[in-house]
Amino acid sequence: MNENLFASFIAPTILGLPAAVLIILFPPLLIPTSKYIINNRLITTQQWLIKLTSKQMMTMHNTKGRTWSLMLVSLIIFIATTNLLGLLPHSFTPTTQLSMNLAMAIPLWAGAVIMGFRSKIKNALAHFLPQGTPTPLIPMLVIIETISLLIQPMALAVRLTANITAGHLLMHLIGSATLAMSTINLPSTLIIFTILILLTILEIAVALIQAYVFTLLVSLYLHDNT
Repeated sequence: MNENLFASFIAPTILGLPAAVLIILFPPLLIPTSKYIINNRLITTQQWLIKLTSKQMMTMHNTKGRTWSLMLVSLIIFIATTNLLGLLPHSFTPTTQLSMNLAMAIPLWAGAVIMGFRSKIKNALAHFLPQGTPTPLIPMLVIIETISLLIQPMALAVRLTANITAGHLLMHLIGSATLAMSTINLPSTLIIFTILILLTILEIAVALIQAYVFTLLVSLYLHDNT
């Protein structure tokens, strides 16, 4: 039994070279595609889910914001498949790495903010100072709003990292307890194993929900700046 709780979060290497890039490139290979006019049920269901997600996220956007639809749909599919693959035994989850989540969050947030300053600079600057603010509070509010703006990508990355990491740690602890109790008390082992199955189902839902939340927040940042 592995006693190191954080061993599964260490980036794997092959012959001393980091294998994280290969792992990141693997999920897109699992997305089925079709070259035929009439699709099978799997492709049809996949396209229906993509259209439903895209419609829900893009409804509030104007024409300029909808140009990001392909990027946002690709983002949610990538995060969801990566999170789900990370639930497999002896697998590595790239979204448990804060550096990778920051690498996704910062460019998307910066692109949305830069677009807002280029297209609607007055509205973008108005966010730093709400209307009707008392004069003595203006410097403090400008500082607070600036910090809240700059912390948005960090909040995105930390939220995704913390939720996925916490779930993996909890599954590891309960799995270790199940293995340890199997030679001591069989009824207790069955109860803990049932809890582990329920937790696994919950983690599948969390993996999909976190992918949706991450993409939805990026979409909201884009909506505020277009």
